[in-house]
Amino acid sequence: MDIPTLRSQTPGTTHRIHLNNAGASLMPSGVLHTIQQHLKLESEVGGYEAAALARDRIAHVYQTMGRLLGVESHHVALVENATAAVAQALSSIPWKPGDVLLTTRNDYASNQIMYLSLEARFGVEVVRAPDAPEGGVHVAALEELVHRRRPRLVAVTHIPTSSGLIQPVEAVGRVCRERDTLYLVDACQSVGQMPVHLEEIGCDFLTGTARKFLRGPRGAGFLAVSDRVLDGGLEPLFPDMRGADWIQDDLYQPVPDARRFENWEFAYGLVLGMGAAAELALELGLNAIQSRVRTLSQGLRDRLATVEGVRLLDEAGRVADGGSQLGAIVPVHVEAWEAADVVNRLRKAGVNTSSMDRTSAVMDLDGKGVDDLLRFSPHYFTTDEELDRGVEALDRLLRDNPSS
Repeated sequence: MDIPTLRSQTPGTTHRIHLNNAGASLMPSGVLHTIQQHLKLESEVGGYEAAALARDRIAHVYQTMGRLLGVESHHVALVENATAAVAQALSSIPWKPGDVLLTTRNDYASNQIMYLSLEARFGVEVVRAPDAPEGGVHVAALEELVHRRRPRLVAVTHIPTSSGLIQPVEAVGRVCRERDTLYLVDACQSVGQMPVHLEEIGCDFLTGTARKFLRGPRGAGFLAVSDRVLDGGLEPLFPDMRGADWIQDDLYQPVPDARRFENWEFAYGLVLGMGAAAELALELGLNAIQSRVRTLSQGLRDRLATVEGVRLLDEAGRVADGGSQLGAIVPVHVEAWEAADVVNRLRKAGVNTSSMDRTSAVMDLDGKGVDDLLRFSPHYFTTDEELDRGVEALDRLLRDNPSS
């Protein structure tokens, strides 16, 4: 991996140390150019006309996303963001009072809120599988719950937003397939930093966004679905004329492929930008990206462990898949500081991070005994020198301002 070249193609690296890729990564210049060119075309010929001219390139995005996610292009739906993808998937299931939705203690906050909304509105029971002692969902306990409670859906966030934990999604997938149970995986934080294939995971719904480790634009996301979803006739609760045809006064017919989960209106410049980002990830190789990202993340953990007043929140060994390394999210708690204040001060020093309060991950933060956290997240274009400078900036901030 040619890091100097990749950095030269990432304009933001010239003036920022970007350690907020779990929030939104820095777009490569090629992705930015793709978006700008389509917006320019829209301004010159009109939005509908530009989409018609770009028809083949748009179709290629489905093929590229299919390659990235390990599915055929007709299994891919393009949506605004990962939360919209999860909502479309959840709404396609014909929930009845007493149905069980089985999830984990580490699922993303927006997903947890949607689960609770299903509970309040439709009488769905939300059940959370316990964690294993080493961290992550306890697969044997989850399997017992699947056998005993017969959930309508199992939903797991691959990498939680508040830690480097990597959930054992393949092991959960084997349980779901053995029990013929629908399975949703939120891959928002994993797509772009490691290989993520729907068939290998064994899930029926795979959701994600462009803006994080995939390095695409904000406002674009995806939903990949299995044959079981399509063959079973699952469709969102509110399809529009993109996902269905109105064929008689009182009758509509869903389209046969994953486009049934899409809406008619698209920001096509962003769609094309997401496709360009996926092309770059495939070109670099997801295994190579994963290896570099994990090395950088561990180096960052080692550095942060030396800073007085900083507590690492994903200790070594808290891994769910039998000893593999943690992912690229490195959360810490800063004593006597509000994490949001630290983010703002580091940003003024040219270092990008992000923060979370308790509402973003209630059970995770409560379990760790903190009410907020500071989140670092490097990517493959990050350098060791930037890790040094970023941690030095934090250390200097805390030393110069002993309390806040």
